[in-house]
Amino acid sequence: MKTKQTKSTKSVKSLRPAKNARSANVTRAKSETTAPAAPPSAKFPITISNPTKVFWPDEGYTKLQLIEFYDDVFPKLQPYVKDRILSLERCPDGMRGGCFYQKEAPSSLPPGTPTKRIAHVGKSGKSTNYVVGGSLATQLALANLGCIAVHVSGSRASSLRKPDWVCFDMDPQSGKFSDAARAGLRLKEVLDVLKLESFPKTSGSRGLHVFVPIKPETDVDEVLSFAESLVARLAAQFPKDLTVEHSIAARKQRVYLDPYRNGFGQTVVAPYSVRRRPKAPFSTPLSWSEVTPALDPSEFNLGNYAKRLNAIDPWQDFFKNRQPLTAAINALKKN
Repeated sequence: MKTKQTKSTKSVKSLRPAKNARSANVTRAKSETTAPAAPPSAKFPITISNPTKVFWPDEGYTKLQLIEFYDDVFPKLQPYVKDRILSLERCPDGMRGGCFYQKEAPSSLPPGTPTKRIAHVGKSGKSTNYVVGGSLATQLALANLGCIAVHVSGSRASSLRKPDWVCFDMDPQSGKFSDAARAGLRLKEVLDVLKLESFPKTSGSRGLHVFVPIKPETDVDEVLSFAESLVARLAAQFPKDLTVEHSIAARKQRVYLDPYRNGFGQTVVAPYSVRRRPKAPFSTPLSWSEVTPALDPSEFNLGNYAKRLNAIDPWQDFFKNRQPLTAAINALKKN
């Protein structure tokens, strides 16, 4: 996707920190004439409530600016949310208030919002009606409800037990991205041996995510088992630096290798998802050459994202590289 330079330039201008509510109300459609500006909602397929509400007080970023971001990046975000169930993390007051998780589709979403009802495991008879991603209107409506981050499943809603990626989460207990980067590079070496092409991205927080695109032909339980076995072996090889301990206290200062984003119904932060963190960083696809201990993930944020959008996308061939997982599963079992 080629981002138009004019649109990106305007987005950067609109995302300069607002010193007060009035300055935060600047929109991309603001006219230099004396004619009144169109209301913010006129530029989007949804109605925006409280557009000037400040979500990041230190930077001055508003809800409107978050929505502008998702409007701009959606062509790149869409392939990772299309036909996938979403788990909602709602933070209606941004950095100033708390958050809560919601799986059931909110009744306040626009009529016709795609959803999928999934029965719970067991005989409870209960089910959850999940939001299904893929449309711009859905994404902007969720942002309007305070869904700063985008949490997606590893499989399509039409084929829930057949994921098309494996996700590994490098979570540094030290809080240092440098530790996550080192862990990710070690993981890449193992994946290379298994002849699996992998794609790294910042988590948008302190960690690193490594995705492996796969053909949607392996059952989700087997995918999870593969991920568990792989990270357990890697942690055993580097016990001073890596761990698969469930207990946070037992992890100490090591990097926790989390394979559980691959479980049925589990979700992970999508590429280009903004995080509720200082500086408003977003989960940024990287090339492996960019994964270094010196990288600061917060450098990719709501205030400068246009520069990243205009650069070459290191994940542009992600879905063209879906790989069969069977050979890697068998190779791991033999060794």
